[in-house]
Amino acid sequence: MHLGVAEPMRDCEYSQISTRSSTPMESPHKKRTPRRKWQTFPGRNKFYCNGRIMMARQTGVFYLTLVLIIVTSGLFFAFDCPFLASSLTPAVPAIGGVLFLFVLGTLLRTSFSDPGVLPRATPDEAADLERQIDIANGSSSGGYRPPPRTKEVIINGQTVKLKYCFTCKIFRPPRASHCSLCDNCVERFDHHCPWVGNCVGKRNYRFFYMFILSLSFLTVFIFAFVITHVILRSHRSGFLNALKDSPASVLEVVVCFFSVWSIVGLSGFHTYLISSNQTTNEDIKGSWSSKRGKDNYNPYSYGNIFTNCCAALCGPLPPSLIDRRGFIQPDTPQPAPPTNGITMYGSTQSQSHMAAATPLLQNEPVIMASEPPLPARTSLGGHCTSLPLGQPTPPTSTPNLSCEADLIPHQEGVHHHFLTPEEAPSPPGMLPCGSPLDHSHTMQFYSPASQDSLHEDSVRGLVKLSSV
Repeated sequence: MHLGVAEPMRDCEYSQISTRSSTPMESPHKKRTPRRKWQTFPGRNKFYCNGRIMMARQTGVFYLTLVLIIVTSGLFFAFDCPFLASSLTPAVPAIGGVLFLFVLGTLLRTSFSDPGVLPRATPDEAADLERQIDIANGSSSGGYRPPPRTKEVIINGQTVKLKYCFTCKIFRPPRASHCSLCDNCVERFDHHCPWVGNCVGKRNYRFFYMFILSLSFLTVFIFAFVITHVILRSHRSGFLNALKDSPASVLEVVVCFFSVWSIVGLSGFHTYLISSNQTTNEDIKGSWSSKRGKDNYNPYSYGNIFTNCCAALCGPLPPSLIDRRGFIQPDTPQPAPPTNGITMYGSTQSQSHMAAATPLLQNEPVIMASEPPLPARTSLGGHCTSLPLGQPTPPTSTPNLSCEADLIPHQEGVHHHFLTPEEAPSPPGMLPCGSPLDHSHTMQFYSPASQDSLHEDSVRGLVKLSSV
């Protein structure tokens, strides 16, 4: 099918196309909203407030703890404190209020913080670690394979084994352990406490200890002053009338009586652990002895109770290692596949893609007739003038057009039409060459005044051809 000669094509006008459109046909790259790391966190945890709050998945007992503290303290402030403030001293409700706020603050700090979760190994890190293990096993003689999942380090003269975690794909550092409930390796793991709804580890142990210690004081404080309130009222109107006048005191006494023993006992146990610089996990397993003369002495103890307490409660707080509010680095965007065999052109497509997809810029001459192509080709020989600095570089798919091109032989009786440089859009940045192509047409290259992008010229050239 013959499309005509060059003159009608020169009379055609370019159609204006907006290459900044955001339609799907002109946006081959899919837009992805950046996600934060807590949204893809592999452990069994809950996150709130855009990752600022981190808790275990089982939080029912934590809410029970919160309700017991708030309800018991609220009944004390509502029914006992008015009488005690008028009969004894206003310092009673003031001290009770300070203790209540401190208990609530340390509880929330323990429950909502990262206990010291260790990040899992990436696939590349895990593969590299497996290679190291294989190399270590291959060096063994006699066909014996030593246990590959442990390492030994020396800490203060004591040999400490580092165990391999098959879930996190890492060798756990000393004193770390994997929590089966949260499915995380926690640094300096103490235990998983359902009452606070979180693991207790290196980053929140001090707040946990201050919570149970202050809760012990608050429980004893409420229990003692509720009994004082009942005794003072019974002196005035009798014991039964005192209970009738303040029925909430009975409930407070019952709750505090059954709670104070466990809370005070737990506080004493953790005071012992802090003074000896041990964790609950190490004490239950019997890993270390508090005596220096034994073989399994504790390598983490400073040998002084005061120093151990200061190291556990007053040392610097380590930063979180999981960066749960950080953004996930997006992968390299992949262009969307073309639909119905049509290549999509848009402002986001690169210049090299546009040059490769546009027939006008291919090395082969474009033949716009139904007859078979001519055997002769345009000779692509010498080099054109070098580009000045600051001009865009033509894509690699653009042929190296020569300044001294051979003439194309003409066959009589056969009408072939070739696109000349005047008809086809030229890449920007090419300088005039001035070499003749044939007797009637001159190959003219020019440098555009404005540096339009290559894909805009290519699209307009396609529209020009389609209009013919």
